[in-house]
Amino acid sequence: MKMRVDALLVGPVQSLGDSQHVSGIAKQAVTDRRWLGRLGFDGDEQADHKHHGGLDKAVHHYAFDHYIDWAKQIGKREILTRPGAFGENLSTRGCTEAEVCIGDIYSLGEAVVEVSQARQPCWKLNIRFGYPAMSTLVQESGRTGWYYRVLAPGWVAAGDALMLRERPHPDWPLSRLLDVLYRRTDDRAALARLAQLEVLADSWRKVFARRLERGEVEDWSTRLLGQHAAGPDVVP
Repeated sequence: MKMRVDALLVGPVQSLGDSQHVSGIAKQAVTDRRWLGRLGFDGDEQADHKHHGGLDKAVHHYAFDHYIDWAKQIGKREILTRPGAFGENLSTRGCTEAEVCIGDIYSLGEAVVEVSQARQPCWKLNIRFGYPAMSTLVQESGRTGWYYRVLAPGWVAAGDALMLRERPHPDWPLSRLLDVLYRRTDDRAALARLAQLEVLADSWRKVFARRLERGEVEDWSTRLLGQHAAGPDVVP
C-alpha cells in the first residue's frame, strides 16, 4: 500500500476559536521540508501534554476521504474545504481506518513511523466546528484518524510517499479496534488480545486490561463534553 502525503500541517498553540481555551489544533499546511523527531514535527505544538503529543502520539493522520461525508452529515463548512479541520499533521486520500492496522510500519519521506493507536476525539472539536456534538459524532462514526510513533526520525514534505513496509497484525484494522473500544465493549476474547498487543499504545492496553479486571466501561463524557460533564477520562 502506497499513499501520497497531500498536505503536511503543523502549528503553534493559540486561542481556540472565541473561547478562553488554547490548543494546537489549528494547524496550517507547509510546503517546506520539516524534521520529524521522536516527539513530532519541527514547529508543531500541543497545549495539553497530558492528552496530546508524546511518543505514541507524535504524528496525527486523518483521511481527507472523510471530509465529504462530514459535509453531508453536518452541512458544508469553510473548515472542511481544505485539510487541517481535525488538527491532523498528515492528510491523504485512498486509505481509511478500515485499511490501516495497528502496528503498521510505514516509510514517510526519510522517516519511519508505526501506527500506535486510533484518535480519541475530545470536546475541542465541538468548539472548532461550532457544532456541540462533533466529538460524539466523530467517535460514533469511526472516522477518527490515527496516530504514529516515530521509529526513525527524518525529513518529510508534502508530496512524499507514505509506503507500507510491514503489517504484523493484519487482523487488527483500526475499524475493528474502535469497534471493541466503543461497541463490543464486553468482548472478553478481544479485550484480552488487545491488552497484550505490545504495538498498541500503553494507555490503551491498560484500558482493555482494566475492563477485563473490573467488567466496567469507561465514562467518556468529560472527554467528549469537557467541563460540562462529570466523570473521569481514562483514555487520553
